[in-house]
Amino acid sequence: MSLVPLQADVLGPEFEAETISLPPDAEGAVVATLVRLRPARPNGRAVLHVHGFADYFFHTEYAQWWADRGYTFYALDLRKYGRSLRDHQTPHYVADLGEYFAEIDLAWWRITHRDGHRAVIASAHSTGGLTVPLWVRERRPAELAAMVLNSPWFDMHGAAWLRGPATRLAIERLGRRRPMQEVPRRIRTVYGRSLHREYGGEWDYDLTWKPIESRPVHVGWLRAVRRGHALLHAGLDIDRPTLVLSSARSFFGEQTEETAATHDIVLDVEQIRRWASSVGRHVTSVAIEGAVHDVVLSRPGIRTRVYDVLGTWLEAWVEKPEPGAGDGRAD
Repeated sequence: MSLVPLQADVLGPEFEAETISLPPDAEGAVVATLVRLRPARPNGRAVLHVHGFADYFFHTEYAQWWADRGYTFYALDLRKYGRSLRDHQTPHYVADLGEYFAEIDLAWWRITHRDGHRAVIASAHSTGGLTVPLWVRERRPAELAAMVLNSPWFDMHGAAWLRGPATRLAIERLGRRRPMQEVPRRIRTVYGRSLHREYGGEWDYDLTWKPIESRPVHVGWLRAVRRGHALLHAGLDIDRPTLVLSSARSFFGEQTEETAATHDIVLDVEQIRRWASSVGRHVTSVAIEGAVHDVVLSRPGIRTRVYDVLGTWLEAWVEKPEPGAGDGRAD
């Protein structure tokens, strides 16, 4: 199948990007953006990656790792994030995580029908690591080969009462009555500063799309996330191999550059591990010592460990051919 040409992406000429038009919402026009990196030696398989909160796709090393294995790599900037954010929009706001299903549907169609990939691995980080399994639960795509969830947001961190029924009810009621009210929270910039090259980190990304100070959280959006958590906790019954990666430790005390560079200071990794088995029937959960929240942005030696774990899991559970199966190549 011939591929439809896309536009050059901000990440460089080897990356292509396509704007996907979506039905307008109450704020006006809505789009998503699909980014693609094609491998030198394609194996007919693909990866679709979805970012986290106050984030967008800039992970060229991660994309190249997949491309070096023959996968066509795609990344989706969801509506109101990154490449898809427009001036008239409230960044990242949706009232229901199911609103994202429209762009994931359209991206999946392009990958499987337009571009001809019959086996696709879904990859996602943080809030995306909650949204994508919910989409899989709803759609059950035949082409899904596996999932890779990088520090997925499976529950609230903090004191137990924050996860209790009284708090859930309060968020539900307030989110219905005053959805655009901001949730008061302490914004720590140490994680973003530990990552970005301008502040001594390793990575160069657009600070207007992934700001150091994060983004405001609105009650209506938090209600959508908590509803997603409830669905996950009830069990999603996904039957494809799933790898859940996280740091070995969280740290929520007074932050230093060292704690930010060696811990998850965004989510509680114990909650990630607690709920990992709720995703489905075949889940491998691996805690990486010294990893940060976005494990593929950890220090170089830690990333080597991350990719070793990912490669071993792929070879064991995804790439190992079934007896009598073909090579799964696209035409």
